[in-house]
Amino acid sequence: MNIQTAPFAAVSDGVFIDNAWRPALSGETLDVIAPGDGMAFTAIAAGGAEDVDAAAAAARRAFEGAWGATTAYDRGRLMARWARLVEAEADALTAVESRDAGKPLSQARNDVAALIRYLDYYAGAADKLHGEAIPTIDGVLAVAERVPYGVTGHIIPWNYPVQMFGRSVGGALAAGNAAVLKPAEDACLSLLRLAELAAEAGFPPGALNVVPGLGAVAGAALAAHPGVDFISFTGSPETGARVQQAAAAHHAGCTLELGGKSPQVIFADADLDAAIPVVLNAIVQNGGQTCSAGARALVEASALPEVQARLVEGFS
Repeated sequence: MNIQTAPFAAVSDGVFIDNAWRPALSGETLDVIAPGDGMAFTAIAAGGAEDVDAAAAAARRAFEGAWGATTAYDRGRLMARWARLVEAEADALTAVESRDAGKPLSQARNDVAALIRYLDYYAGAADKLHGEAIPTIDGVLAVAERVPYGVTGHIIPWNYPVQMFGRSVGGALAAGNAAVLKPAEDACLSLLRLAELAAEAGFPPGALNVVPGLGAVAGAALAAHPGVDFISFTGSPETGARVQQAAAAHHAGCTLELGGKSPQVIFADADLDAAIPVVLNAIVQNGGQTCSAGARALVEASALPEVQARLVEGFS
């Protein structure tokens, strides 16, 4: 597929609220730059705090209305229908993800395939979030029931847009939450299209809302919004700390994925023909922009000279 001529999924330079596009209330947009050539090729809405307000209100109406009344079984059926629509548009989504995030087509294709697996997984899990009966004392029955938080906020980075969407937003929707998503302004076109496909699959208005825009504006407003019951954030430790503080101010739960420096451990008896390609790929795949990137190699001393030589050769 030629990413310069491939068909792109139709997206809007608006915010997606209540299953409909509308301009950002500011009326402003942001250029979308292709990392491959540094050129602007479309625009997205520059959503702000007022747009986040509208999205959170729509999500609350959905949670207290049609979406909240949807049974777990029917949520699973909707998730499965959504997965099939994504699967039918996989080539176009791959092209969007490749150009928008600057990924090789092979990586973008793998990411879209992973998204479909996430949606299928959550489709099957939706009606299997069981509670439990807890033995206590004679004549007393203690029951733990699993219930959704309500409105969940999701701030997703630019390095794995569709994958992060699948495992964060997909899981929240399967559990019965209504979601507000703030995608990275650097790479969000695929996620805008996924929201359209969710509406096409039959998700009721307000179940999934998307407000693109700058992190310091739309992202900060989402993290601090009193109508959001739980926040999921992936990004830098510095921004994660600010998100956590903002969520804590209104007693919202928070899940943070803040990256890491994963070591590759090589012992002297390792099969270096098999190990070295894995070590190399662990740091270069996706341009090194992976939370579990193998940024260090811990090598047993006796194997160090050969491992160093092979790594130098591999990077040459």
